[in-house]
Amino acid sequence: MCTLAHVFEAAGLSTVAITTIRSVPERMHPPRVLHCEFPLGRPLGKPDDADFQHDVLRRAFALLERPSGPVLEDHPEQIVADEEPISCTLPPRFDPDLPAAVDEANGLRNAYDRARARRGVTSVGRVVDADGVPAALDMLQRIADGADWTAVELPGKNPMALAHDVRTYYEEAALELVDGPPPGGRQAEAWFFERTEAGKLLLAARRAIKDQDAPQPVWFYMAPGHRM
Repeated sequence: MCTLAHVFEAAGLSTVAITTIRSVPERMHPPRVLHCEFPLGRPLGKPDDADFQHDVLRRAFALLERPSGPVLEDHPEQIVADEEPISCTLPPRFDPDLPAAVDEANGLRNAYDRARARRGVTSVGRVVDADGVPAALDMLQRIADGADWTAVELPGKNPMALAHDVRTYYEEAALELVDGPPPGGRQAEAWFFERTEAGKLLLAARRAIKDQDAPQPVWFYMAPGHRM
């Protein structure tokens, strides 16, 4: 983003950036930056708080009035990330003959279908749809168990996109099972990787692909960088 700001400015376009990692603009010196000490994934701060989000945008656009730069200004409020996993009851095992993650994903299908019907859209579908999630988890189980990842016919041959579809399927289903206001993004992330069989399997498959000396972009982006 900071690099693009320099490119656009060189072309005569004024830019404003919002960052949540202060060291980046400190190093790259883009023309105008509002640093927000917010959790990653929440550049505008508080979910479902339009007044707060509009305030962030007003402060950012106000930087265009500065006569010269680079300008690096801090938003006055800090938001501490809540990474406590959401409380979401998972379905009990139904078919012990299936890998645990596959059985779990099958059990969440009704919740996922309710979520899609209510919202009218889904973010699942980069390489598999909801019908393909259990089979995708079965493939990841084979990799975690030692299969050559290049020999397993992963949909789209893209572990990162496959991981996105699996995680999104779970998180959309979870929203139908959680009471109260929408959870923060890190809370849903923590629930997926720490509480679900699919999350644990995804990390195991990621480690297996890494251990097979696959190029870093193949395995690294299957999960957030801090979950190794």
